[in-house]
Amino acid sequence: MPTLRWLTRDDDVRAAQAVPYRLLEEVPELGAGDRDTGNMLIHGDNLDALKALLPFYAGQVRCIYIDPPYNTRSAFEHYDDSLEHSKWLAMMWPRLELLRELLADDGSIWVSIDDNEGHYLKVLMDEVFGRSNFVANVIWHKMFSVKNSAQYFSEDHDHILVYARNKATWRPNLMARSAKQDALYKNVDNDPRGPWTSGDFSARNFYGAGTYPVTTPSGRVVSGPPPGMYWRFSKEKLAELDADNRIWWGKEGNGVPRLKRFLSEVKDGRVPQTIWQYAEVGHTQEAKKEVVALNADDVFTTPKPERLLARVVEIASNPGDIVLDSFLGSGTTAAVAHKMGRRYIGIEMGDHAVSHCRPRLTRVIDGEQGGVSEAVGWSGGGGFRFYELGPAVFDETGQIRPDIVFPLLAAHIWFAETGTPWTRPETLSPVLGVHDGRAIALLYNGILGDKSASGGNVLTRATLATIRAALPPGFSGPMTVYGERSILADATLDAAGVRFRQTPYDVKARA
Repeated sequence: MPTLRWLTRDDDVRAAQAVPYRLLEEVPELGAGDRDTGNMLIHGDNLDALKALLPFYAGQVRCIYIDPPYNTRSAFEHYDDSLEHSKWLAMMWPRLELLRELLADDGSIWVSIDDNEGHYLKVLMDEVFGRSNFVANVIWHKMFSVKNSAQYFSEDHDHILVYARNKATWRPNLMARSAKQDALYKNVDNDPRGPWTSGDFSARNFYGAGTYPVTTPSGRVVSGPPPGMYWRFSKEKLAELDADNRIWWGKEGNGVPRLKRFLSEVKDGRVPQTIWQYAEVGHTQEAKKEVVALNADDVFTTPKPERLLARVVEIASNPGDIVLDSFLGSGTTAAVAHKMGRRYIGIEMGDHAVSHCRPRLTRVIDGEQGGVSEAVGWSGGGGFRFYELGPAVFDETGQIRPDIVFPLLAAHIWFAETGTPWTRPETLSPVLGVHDGRAIALLYNGILGDKSASGGNVLTRATLATIRAALPPGFSGPMTVYGERSILADATLDAAGVRFRQTPYDVKARA
């Protein structure tokens, strides 16, 4: 498969491994509403934030939408969108790698881009996500009117590249049918099966039994299908369909046959298409008006309309799923996900995480009625937690910092051992869980109630017995135990099926 080469590629493809795990420190006074809904707004560099999320959300995000800088070589107020091409590629590679790790097996990622980097991004994503997992290039008709000041062409569209984490297991949701679409179905012959529309009875594909004369109800003989075409069905099948009143011959019974399709028999939804017109999903002017309504004094240059994000969320997720946007901007993705009953993680590095995203989401909680609120029946509620990026979990030698609290260390150890996120139980115990037949336990930070310098953190016969008592009923398999030290002999550990790991020295940051 072709790959892109750029000046710093060899370093950039390893960049995600070198990113330190950092703490996510909640700022309670900047959160709003019900803080236990699972929604997160993170202020900080998205590369660090994505790495910090891995121990908790790897493989759990159902839908990722990002709107990265387009590299148009023109500086925006909130973003420096003038990166050199190689620097842009260097910026995107490690972020795409981490986003892939966060994506669920049945999840998908959607990336907005224009023609400046769109074709390079396609090759980059082919390499990171696998070319076989490419789903579609959606074209968003974003301009309401022609840009007559354009030097060459009025650039009226953006791309949205869509990749599945695993195309074999991912399927898009059908889109809801609109009243306008349903209105195309009529019932001019009072068919008891209800409204219907008609489709062409002829087709271009060769069909051996598809060239025969047809006699209409009025007696007119149609010698055959149009030139170069074939009837879709045989003469016998046509008679069967006609007997069931599934053929429309026109009001006078004198037209060529057309196949009736009943509204009651069509799918509940419609298959997504790759061209999205602004009449359905909004345009740039609409997006700017939405942002102005929220903050008239400070307008983003390139926001996306809520209807566009609602289309992505509708196709790619279900209520309760996690939606992630690591280039949150003005907060549109999080606002739409909130209104549509999804959980969300929004990451924004600029100050507008506080000045724009937070107040926007607070207004959503209060029942704000802009954007898609009316269309999705939004009336308010929910909440979110606000986080800042804290210090690194591991020091410069790759060892765990000694002041990290038990749940954070537990999450990192579990992720390092299993490659999966740790689900924190309601009641903490030294047993973190069982994975692939092996139990994983941690003696740390007084988890056993003994907060002395070493007491509860040392593996002894007594603490081993306590660990075993906390194992799932009936489990007798091997264990990996992390602790400050062990006073048990190697032979005793082997006999007990215990592999001991010393904290902090044996706790490594997983790449």
